[in-house]
Amino acid sequence: MSDQLFKRKGALKIAMVAGEASGDLLAAHLMDALRAHRADVEFAGIGGPRMEARGFNSMVPQEKLAVRGYSEVFKSLPELLKIRRQLRDQLLAEKPDVFIGVDAPDFNLALEGALKKGGIPTVHYVSPSVWAWRPERVQKIGKAVNHVLCLFPMEPPLYRQAGVPVTYVGHPLASEIPLEPDMDAMRDQLGVPRNVPVFTLMPGSRKSELEYMVPVYLDTARLLLRQYPDAQFLVPLATRATVDLFEQMLSRFKARDLPIRRLFGHAQMAAIASDVVLVTSGTATLEVALTKRPMVISYKLSSLTYRLVKRKIKLPYVGLPNILCNRFVVPELLQKDATPEKLAAEMQRLFTDTAARKDMAQAFTELQLALRQDTATRAARAVLEVARCH
Repeated sequence: MSDQLFKRKGALKIAMVAGEASGDLLAAHLMDALRAHRADVEFAGIGGPRMEARGFNSMVPQEKLAVRGYSEVFKSLPELLKIRRQLRDQLLAEKPDVFIGVDAPDFNLALEGALKKGGIPTVHYVSPSVWAWRPERVQKIGKAVNHVLCLFPMEPPLYRQAGVPVTYVGHPLASEIPLEPDMDAMRDQLGVPRNVPVFTLMPGSRKSELEYMVPVYLDTARLLLRQYPDAQFLVPLATRATVDLFEQMLSRFKARDLPIRRLFGHAQMAAIASDVVLVTSGTATLEVALTKRPMVISYKLSSLTYRLVKRKIKLPYVGLPNILCNRFVVPELLQKDATPEKLAAEMQRLFTDTAARKDMAQAFTELQLALRQDTATRAARAVLEVARCH
């Protein structure tokens, strides 16, 4: 760790922590919008490749924070606590003008609470899923932060009811992705044939997710190839660490013969070029929905984590598109149901079922229109207002 996170005297100092690939994307957009309002701004903390490409000074690699599940987090807990403690002390010493925790609530909320007590204004960007489980967290969040930025329209009323300052900013992907993406043009851009079945496999943005999902997805690809011998598979991977792990797993599971094309990032492009997408539950499901492509949502956890989480979930679905549409638009195959046979069968159904594809596309279009809010600009204005007020 360097002696100073912030190098420039007189600049507006904004500290941020984005714990995974989806947070990296949100934070990168926010950085652009903040710079549009204030040229003299400097960013530091913990971030990913998109943030670093914009000049962000990251104390440690973002992958250090990308751990999921109770049992998985337990193994990494000593290192995570050490990182958080070091960052807390560094920020309390350097006193940035504002701190923004981007998602990653398990890491960020305790950090935000300590910084707020130390006189640093704090903003939490992306509400935890308080509408799905553990709604009592609203009070805890309100004590830790000065302001919450919400991506989804059902969230602000919960915070206002608890007296927590909140701004609805929508989701940046809703403005970024065209309402009618062009599959043929995207296939041409990627060099993928127009006349063959194309399936995208999105095993996740965290290394722990790949460990669970990649073996299942590779076997699913093998089954689809029996049905569609000329099929092509696209696999977008978010970070260098996940690219390296996926390459290792291709060898470990003897899948080098599969017609798989790896992409570094470019998840939107891969989805737009696809006939059907198989995606691990998380923010990526919303990204796929906004491309209007049919998809199957899947997820697997350790048995212990799954039992603990299942008891607390208040909704009948876990995928963001289903939650936001308030119905089962997208099939979800989770835990024991996440078998190659069931996944391949659902993907084959969506490949041929014109009515189901049309229903999904219509629901996704309506969702996109609701989420289009010029997100980064709204978020930047709220952040600057918090910084000014303190």
